[in-house]
Amino acid sequence: MKIEILGTGCPKCKKVTENAEAAVKELGIDVEIVKVQEINEIMKRGVMLTPAIAIEGEVKASGKIPSVDEIKKWLEEKK
Repeated sequence: MKIEILGTGCPKCKKVTENAEAAVKELGIDVEIVKVQEINEIMKRGVMLTPAIAIEGEVKASGKIPSVDEIKKWLEEKK
């Protein structure tokens, strides 16, 4: 499974990454976490507000910091 953090590396983007890492650790699953920082690539996915998070290519949140529990829920839905 793959999680993508879409953003330019701002503090909010870092917090989304931390929350995603915590969710993966709590679930004990093998997930690749990738940072997408190229603006053109972010816009290509229809994201206008960062940070954003995509799981398996599907954007789950944009312009906010999802909680660890929200991310865990999304990951469990994709299992």
